[in-house]
Amino acid sequence: MAELQKDFLFVLIKSLTTSEKRQFKLYVNRLGINVDAKFLLLFSELDKMKEYDENIIIEKKISTKQQLSNLKAHLYKQILVSLRMNPSHQNYRIQLREQLDFANILYQKGLYKQALKILDKTKQSALELDEKSIASEIINLEKVIESQFITRSIEGRADELIKQSTEISRQNHYATELSNLSLKLYSEMLTHGYVKNDSDRGKVLEIFNAHIQKIQLDKLNFTEKLWYFKAHVWKNQLLQDYKYTLKYAHQWVDLFHKKPEMIISHPVWYIKGNTYLLKILFLYGNIDILEEHFESFNTMVNSQNFAQNENLQALIFLTQYNTLMNIHFVKGEFFTGTKLIPEIELKMERLREKIDEHHFMILYLKIAAMFFGSKNFKKSIEYSMKVVECKGNVQEDLLFHTRILILMAKYESGNDEDYDDFINSTLKFARKMKKPEAFHFESIQFFKNINNLVLNKKQKSFEVFDEVLETFSKNEYYRRSLLYIDIHGWVKSKVQHVDVIEIIKQKVRYKRKN
Repeated sequence: MAELQKDFLFVLIKSLTTSEKRQFKLYVNRLGINVDAKFLLLFSELDKMKEYDENIIIEKKISTKQQLSNLKAHLYKQILVSLRMNPSHQNYRIQLREQLDFANILYQKGLYKQALKILDKTKQSALELDEKSIASEIINLEKVIESQFITRSIEGRADELIKQSTEISRQNHYATELSNLSLKLYSEMLTHGYVKNDSDRGKVLEIFNAHIQKIQLDKLNFTEKLWYFKAHVWKNQLLQDYKYTLKYAHQWVDLFHKKPEMIISHPVWYIKGNTYLLKILFLYGNIDILEEHFESFNTMVNSQNFAQNENLQALIFLTQYNTLMNIHFVKGEFFTGTKLIPEIELKMERLREKIDEHHFMILYLKIAAMFFGSKNFKKSIEYSMKVVECKGNVQEDLLFHTRILILMAKYESGNDEDYDDFINSTLKFARKMKKPEAFHFESIQFFKNINNLVLNKKQKSFEVFDEVLETFSKNEYYRRSLLYIDIHGWVKSKVQHVDVIEIIKQKVRYKRKN
């Protein structure tokens, strides 16, 4: 999350819509709580604040410093209870849990038949929605009731529960193994990045094979298949194997298309699957297929049946605007792409607390690249510096390539003020990277040399660096380094004496032919 306010209660109150605030006050009134109750006064005060300030609360004698922590905890809980009752926040998981809670209450009151009736109906719904964890809890409660009270033909009932319990336990084992694997691979991607040598590759394959060997795809239900495809997508992304990333991203999305009711119950994973699919199609550069899938995605998420909440809005925003900018990049439509920027920034501000720092920085880098392509080098540097100066947790590769974009913009603009200082700071940054590559140092050396050469020698320098980049592009471990910023396309434009947009259009024509 963006580091604006760290107080959870304040952030929660600021996230409430007008109708949610109204419902909270109605909920409190139904409880018969005095309007002067301290937690209500605290709610009103926090709602008025633009920035969290504990001193104001103390000065207005809403609470003492010693009592404030407990008062805030009470208010936080009451807001969550109110939100839970809001129809807009209802989903099938909450409804299943609610039915399980009701069954527990009936059981504790000794109304065993009523409890079992609710449990049986809820269990069927849970199994249909592939919610095995909840189904397992339901079966466990059924076993408790059946083992204590003679309610029906125990022999047949016992066999039925044992069979269901065994089958769900097996499925849960697969789901646990695959979800653990997916999480481990995702962690590898965030902490160590993409594989850069055979040793990295071996480590990823060792992790993957240790979990996947005993898994049979044809034995899996929807949720296990979902985790199975996720694991394959993340493994192949780490290995930079885009052919198989595309294959499994397709299967991930197709899983939902074959069972569309699961889009309603698992909207986050539907969005995530499309995010990876659209991203890999962008890397392939086939604009026609990319636009076709993007249109299909937009149709679904904008339909009336698709779930709506703030979390989903943030995920949809990231997928839609990253893809829109990617489409403009592939087409070389930089001037058109810059028209999106005010709209993107407005939505970024609105969703600031819902999106993590890294995704914000990716958007800033893309905005900077869009300005670079439209020849607005000053703006390109301005937005690039937002990434470089970020104090949050941002991947090293992203930071390095942002620095390269700044050097490209400085060179193009003829603005050599602090150029040498920036070269030196970039070299210092590269040396501190966990796994610096030859590509990093070759790029820095190129920019260091090019600024000191006379005009007739610059052309030769671009030609030599073009050959260096060509060599890197053939190495599977360096391939991704050329995808953040199209430095190769920019260098080729200098070699061929054409605009970089023409180089991009050449690539699009080539992709369409092949």
